[in-house]
Amino acid sequence: MAKLKTIAVITPGGDAPGMNTAIRAVVRTAIFHGLKVWGIEHGWWGLMNGHLLEMGPKSVSGIINKGGTILHSRRCPEFKNKANREKAYKNLADKGIDGIVVIGGDGSLRASEIIMKENKTPVNIIPATIDNDIPCTDYTIGFDTAVNTAVEAIDKIRDTATSHERLFVVEVMGRHNGFIALDVALVSGAEAVIIPEVKTNLAKIVKQIKAGQERGKESFIIVVAEGAGDVRKIANQLQNKLNIGVRLSILGHIQRGGTPTALSRELACKLGATAVELMLKGGGGYLVGAISDKICCTLINKLAKTKKQIDLEQLRIANMLAT
Repeated sequence: MAKLKTIAVITPGGDAPGMNTAIRAVVRTAIFHGLKVWGIEHGWWGLMNGHLLEMGPKSVSGIINKGGTILHSRRCPEFKNKANREKAYKNLADKGIDGIVVIGGDGSLRASEIIMKENKTPVNIIPATIDNDIPCTDYTIGFDTAVNTAVEAIDKIRDTATSHERLFVVEVMGRHNGFIALDVALVSGAEAVIIPEVKTNLAKIVKQIKAGQERGKESFIIVVAEGAGDVRKIANQLQNKLNIGVRLSILGHIQRGGTPTALSRELACKLGATAVELMLKGGGGYLVGAISDKICCTLINKLAKTKKQIDLEQLRIANMLAT
């Protein structure tokens, strides 16, 4: 690999709180080591269309606590077309870009593999998605913030549930997995949690709620991952089977925004710095994550056959504490 002189940083796909912190870490680490840095705006679409800006220390001043991404993001199905990718590669060459740090999730992983294979450009990936569904890292940037946002909302919903003696069904994000729902249910003291990985047993949940009512319990929270089924249908079924008012609350995109937590920021700082320094040492093609609070770098081509599994022991504990 030739001596690294210029890198780019990009945030394709969905935004996650802590991305700006990671951008800052990448830019300042690169400049510390004498590298030139380009920011690619609007994700892969911006790379295809030449939306690049040179970044310096001032470019990332005051963003460590800001949610979202200053580079902006945009879904880009056009990037699947090789002719469009060739435009992107030309823009990389025109700016003399020797390597890319990608801050993103599963879709970013797949696109990065293609770039490395076709254009031989070294790419290191920083996992950033509220879904926490990237293997070989305990946490992704943004996950902890999303969980805290949902927990804060549920704490407030519980006040209303208690005041009116109701059951609230609360939908959190998670189209394909229940990582957010499971963490939120455990730490908010929810009476039940419904996730895509486990078949829903509504009869069992109804039985648990009725048992709670017999003990004198007057309000309940059920957390549902959005990918676990039609939450409106679930709420209606519960209303038909229970002698209690049932209300529905869909938290939606508030989980993606807001000030990143200390944990999300710490992770972003460490992963951003490591991604650049690893590339300086000739290390490209890695997912830079963290396992047991230690930075862990895994070759991207080893992730294709790996899927992150939900912790069913955590589900067992959540159900036990809900009784």
